[in-house]
Amino acid sequence: MIGLWIALGVLVVGLVWFIATYNRFVGLRQHIRESWADIDVELKRRHELIPNLVETVKGYAAHERGIFDDVARLRSQAMQHVEQREQLGTDESALMKAVGRLIAVAEGYPELKSDRNFLSLQEELSNTEDRIAASRRFFNANVREYQQLRGQVPTNLVAGMFGFGPEAFFELDSDAERVVPRVGVRE
Repeated sequence: MIGLWIALGVLVVGLVWFIATYNRFVGLRQHIRESWADIDVELKRRHELIPNLVETVKGYAAHERGIFDDVARLRSQAMQHVEQREQLGTDESALMKAVGRLIAVAEGYPELKSDRNFLSLQEELSNTEDRIAASRRFFNANVREYQQLRGQVPTNLVAGMFGFGPEAFFELDSDAERVVPRVGVRE
């Protein structure tokens, strides 16, 4: 009789662990979706700011047509790949490099650098970049925790049974991170 109670106790503990592990996977998957939504909101904000920045710079540097076309093309490309994290990271890196070139063009025009509209747009873009970086760190932390749980024994058995597949990190190359426009640095 005692053996039956022990067996029943082990079964109950195993069942509780199984349910808790499954629920943890579900919770982590939801955190990943939520944190991706935060990134998506900030990327949309960036994508809305960039055309205004381009138009402002165009007024002063109309002969720089190639950079304007590049920014517009790369912005459109990035907006098409919002749900494809691996491709989006590449697209956003290219877009931020082009925006960096646009900011560099603006540096050559002192009257543009002092234009309130330009400074306001540059500040908004800088704040948006900071929020994207924070959201990306939060998202990647959630992905890391999920991936660790997926790879550890015995929780990997629950992941395999219920199809909790791998998640991709959202990464930009380091060159794109360096082109974030900073406001307040005047010469």
